[in-house]
Amino acid sequence: MFVTDPAAFLAEFSDERYPMRGAATARSAFLVSPASGVLAEESARDNRYMDLSRAPDPLRALRQHADLARRLGADVPVLTFPGDPDCPDGMFPNNVFATARGNLIVGRMRHPVRQREAARSDIRGFFRDVLGYRELDLSGGDYVAELTGALVIDRARGIGYCGLSERCDLAGARAMHEAFGLRLTFAFELAAGEYHANVVLAVLAGRAVIVAGDGFADPAVPEAIVRAYDRRAVHLSAAQKRAFAGNAIALAPGRAWLSAMAADALEPSQRVLLERFGFSLGAVDLEEIEKAGGSLRCCVAEIF
Repeated sequence: MFVTDPAAFLAEFSDERYPMRGAATARSAFLVSPASGVLAEESARDNRYMDLSRAPDPLRALRQHADLARRLGADVPVLTFPGDPDCPDGMFPNNVFATARGNLIVGRMRHPVRQREAARSDIRGFFRDVLGYRELDLSGGDYVAELTGALVIDRARGIGYCGLSERCDLAGARAMHEAFGLRLTFAFELAAGEYHANVVLAVLAGRAVIVAGDGFADPAVPEAIVRAYDRRAVHLSAAQKRAFAGNAIALAPGRAWLSAMAADALEPSQRVLLERFGFSLGAVDLEEIEKAGGSLRCCVAEIF
């Protein structure tokens, strides 16, 4: 089912109808190394989290990225593909590549600088020839669909939360609903200036959510999502959202990962809530990478 109205979503959602019957977290993950000392000017047109005056230090970015791969390896096996200097946003592969049910899904990116990433034969070949995954290629579609940047997925229930913006239109949301084999997708407009849902919403192992209410055009949308999870939610301020505290991921049932800046932005009461919901907190310094307008969750492409 595909819905766009908060009331329709709440009328459809129930634990009985959508039980946690699938894997809540990935079995592995892959990253793509940073390979450029410049920022993607095209991406900055609709990503207000980027500041073109703050060029990243390439060597420091590489060190931070390598530390991220090492730290995440405590929860799942992690592999890293080499970056491409012609793809400065390539270190955020989850927008371009995703997996579901033995399929590799390739996204339809808005900007040409990111469309180049979708053509990578090594990543496609790894999933096709090594893992035996079938390829579902959305990259040539007449829509925009930036995968798990725009689409936050409760994998355990098969429910997608899709933020509509310049980076994902309604047709793209429907294409992703089909490609991921979702049982229910709730599509909604993001607030003006927001580019990806995964900056304002995280679903942690199907049990709790982190949500920045001001990132949604209609306040009834985050309220409906919070109600669906029995109010097991950490609510973020605008400042915490800007610090990427919504850009979180759980790669194991008992840990939520954030960047160091995002973790530092949390209040003690919010950390207590995460612990109450069953999550310890993992934090990695990604200051150089965050200059490119994304954070920890953006760096992680999950393998299901």
